[in-house]
Amino acid sequence: MNSALGNLLKRAESWPEEARRELEQLARDIEAEIGKGEYRATASELAGIDRGMRDSASGKFAAAEQVEEALGKLRR
Repeated sequence: MNSALGNLLKRAESWPEEARRELEQLARDIEAEIGKGEYRATASELAGIDRGMRDSASGKFAAAEQVEEALGKLRR
């Protein structure tokens, strides 16, 4: 196990019971999908992908040069 995952799991031990149950269920869902050898996105995930594709096609994302310029200003 990588250290980031191990650290997260240690911190999760202090989470509220409901949050720990949700994390456990998510892990079980992931494990079940891995065992199948394929992943099927949920309707919500597919909607997010569609949104991202539309946003990309309409130019809502910054070009790499624009990102670098903005980051350069922040670093000053």
